[in-house]
Amino acid sequence: MKFNKSLLLYLLFFLLHFNLNAQELTWTEVEPGVWKGVFGVPESYNLLTASGVKPDHQSLKALGTAIFPFAGSPVVAQQLDGKTYLRFPLHHTEQLYGFGLNFQTVHQRGKILELHVDHYGGKDNGRTHAPTPFYVSSAGYGVFINSARYIKVWTGTSMRQESKAFPTPKDRNTDKTWSSRNQSDEVEILVPGTGIEIYVFGGPKTIDAIKRYNLFNGGGYLPPRWGLGFTQRLMTRSTAEEVEQEVDAFKAKGYPLDFVGLEPGWQSKAYPGTFSWDKNRFPQPASFVQSMLDKGIRLNLWINPYVSPDAPFYKEIKPLTASHTVWLGLVPDLNLPKARNLFFNQLQKDQVDIGVSGYKIDEVDGYDYYLWPDVATFPSGISAEQMRQTYGLLMQRYSAEMFKNNNRRTFGLVRASNGGGTSFPYVIYNDYYNHEDFITALINSGFAGVLWTPEVRASKTAEEWLRRFQSSVFSPMAMINAWASGTKPWTYPEVEKQVKEFALLRMRMIPYWYTTFARYHFEGIPPFRAMSLEEGFKPDLQSTAGSANLEENPYAEATAKEIKDQYMAGESLLVAPMFTGQTKRQVILPKGKWYDFYTGVFAGDGQVITATPGLDKIPVYVKDGAVIPMMPALLHAPKSGEKVDLEIRHYGEKETDYSLYDDDGETFNFEQGQFSWRKIRVKRQKNGQLKGSMSPPEMGKPNSIGRVTFKFMTP
Repeated sequence: MKFNKSLLLYLLFFLLHFNLNAQELTWTEVEPGVWKGVFGVPESYNLLTASGVKPDHQSLKALGTAIFPFAGSPVVAQQLDGKTYLRFPLHHTEQLYGFGLNFQTVHQRGKILELHVDHYGGKDNGRTHAPTPFYVSSAGYGVFINSARYIKVWTGTSMRQESKAFPTPKDRNTDKTWSSRNQSDEVEILVPGTGIEIYVFGGPKTIDAIKRYNLFNGGGYLPPRWGLGFTQRLMTRSTAEEVEQEVDAFKAKGYPLDFVGLEPGWQSKAYPGTFSWDKNRFPQPASFVQSMLDKGIRLNLWINPYVSPDAPFYKEIKPLTASHTVWLGLVPDLNLPKARNLFFNQLQKDQVDIGVSGYKIDEVDGYDYYLWPDVATFPSGISAEQMRQTYGLLMQRYSAEMFKNNNRRTFGLVRASNGGGTSFPYVIYNDYYNHEDFITALINSGFAGVLWTPEVRASKTAEEWLRRFQSSVFSPMAMINAWASGTKPWTYPEVEKQVKEFALLRMRMIPYWYTTFARYHFEGIPPFRAMSLEEGFKPDLQSTAGSANLEENPYAEATAKEIKDQYMAGESLLVAPMFTGQTKRQVILPKGKWYDFYTGVFAGDGQVITATPGLDKIPVYVKDGAVIPMMPALLHAPKSGEKVDLEIRHYGEKETDYSLYDDDGETFNFEQGQFSWRKIRVKRQKNGQLKGSMSPPEMGKPNSIGRVTFKFMTP
């Protein structure tokens, strides 16, 4: 039997059209517990190509294998109107987390979002500084959409006709339980493009999926030790002499300081920028930078990437920039090697080569009214939309390369990031200033593969200043960014003593923080993360359907709610910030014994407690058997080769083994094996007393540890 050509072509078109419009994805395991799915023809430019990161194969292998989470419930993809539509199954008991750096909500089920790089405007609608298209489920898996487009997401909000969980419609006229909102059994995602690349991360626990995601993106960044000290940002038009005076004042008053931030006035012109020193304020930049280094102070310089006509490379870079300007400055096309070389070579020779230690990269996020519009064009051919989604990644990537090429670690600030940015040396900040929302953002950063700082700026009262300061101490970057108001740590005499105590506490805890970030790098564990990721903290999601059981179990009621005001810091600390006006607060302790950080006294076990710390303290609790390594309260972080004594604090009753990370604290030599994990053991002796020991230093490896003593905190 013969088919005519027209009929054959029609059948081929029909089969192809049907295949693209309703297709179960085929998955390939690309790393242990990581699967890749491809639909249609994905765009060659995406988040992973923009960031240029490579998976940490060794660490992913160490995590072992996992079960593919969608084996029994397929993921469906299809093309609609030239776009790619994805459907992921969702059980009615699952909660979802992630979808970027959100500020007001931790639970993301029931949301409708457009993931779009932007300033944060006060609503969790997807427009944020890091709209990472990655989410995890309480069922123990994660999904990453590798697209540099504005992505629309419906997180279990829209009910399809053929849904297996289709409910019986209710009569609004007679049924008081009727609701305008549905709870569907799918996560639906719309990507503008004719294809997509998807990655699924296995568990079995939610934290395991997050670890795999972070390691797939190169592992978390390990800052230099000085990056974990204190930073103070100074007024826009500060001079070299005024910077010296500020640094001297910190030392004279006994406040720690490791790096100073210079705002736009260090440049000869800003908005747009010249990326050259203002010789009136800083007549001898090289000697100024060196004088700061001699005092133990690093410099961090504010920039945004928009090029002034007075920049030394303006004429050369102009053909390599966007069709539209920002503040009348050129927007370099960072996907062009020549444009990158012109831009970053200026930073290299004018600043990095004379000892500048880092950057604050501003205004690569939004607002729409000043950033390039989506109709702008770039000479590389990458669309304005894709550039909007990745410009923060590109700035982080290529600025970080300058320091790595010099074998110097850096640690800075940025206004925009995205998927693929986990391994970059930057902490996100913004102009929004709500203390409670800052803590929620810190929690959500652990789901987004980014770091976030609840910085301290202006405060209306001494109480607010202290409460914000206390939170900043337990965050990735302890930053005072009060240059606009001129507020200093000692501005409020009535709380100056407490502020100094917490500033020095931050310094004493550097060994703990440094080990925490080493685990972020080598194991993918977020240094600051949600309570739902902690072992023993088990929200009973099914119990929300009825109230009878909840009334009998206050703990189940508390843990079933969205927890957005307490978090885990490192391996062992539970932090519960206090906000202005609070004299007490509830703290939900996971199952297992927990102890007061300051006194070692037993606090509770799997229960809701009420904390009344007074103004002097932020509530912090330590899990049973935890080890917290502490060093003396130095005014600067230890330098490479400097030895410091350690006080190893042990809490509770359990015996324990703890690994303390050590390297030179400043270079990338650890990537060639120049690091060690010192084993700390606490064991109970025959007489019932606990005794601690530490393994000796490894031959040929850096050793920053001096005399070691043990302190058993629990009475």
